[in-house]
Amino acid sequence: MKMNMGLASGIVIAVSKSDKHTFSKENCSSIKLLKGLGVEGDAHLGKTVKHRSRVAANPNQPNLRQVHLIHSELLDELKDRFNVATGQMGENITTKGIDLLELPKDSLLYIGETAVIKVTGLRNPCAQIDQFKPGLMNAVLDRDQQGNLIRKAGIMSIVLESGEVHPGDEIRIQLPPIPHTRLERV
Repeated sequence: MKMNMGLASGIVIAVSKSDKHTFSKENCSSIKLLKGLGVEGDAHLGKTVKHRSRVAANPNQPNLRQVHLIHSELLDELKDRFNVATGQMGENITTKGIDLLELPKDSLLYIGETAVIKVTGLRNPCAQIDQFKPGLMNAVLDRDQQGNLIRKAGIMSIVLESGEVHPGDEIRIQLPPIPHTRLERV
């Protein structure tokens, strides 16, 4: 991560959305983040959960999964075995230069001119990932030295301030107050 005036920063590589509950999302020239809702025109837009399994469990839960981010470094790691392109793993924003998985819960990401999102947790990959590319689930899950599960399929966030996001936009990170809380699945 590059340090910039005390804030780590990276860039947006791609932006994607889908108005249907499909696994992959289509790359766009820009997306609009809407405060408290998510990505305009995306199937996961809303104040309450939109993910089908979560709706079935309790449709009134707050939507902590409004914007999904994946680091392009993961796609680079997978390219020899799976050749996954931006947006194909369901992310709305593909980043470069930020270790997304190491960000603490409640980190703020300032993207482009006005958009601000708050990190809520880790994406928990589901069986759809193997339907997309057999074996991909194992590739995005790992274990640390203590045997704890590591989820590498990106992070989830909510929109605090609306704004347009484009490939090439800078992402500035503001960490929450200490003590930091490690990301858990949401």
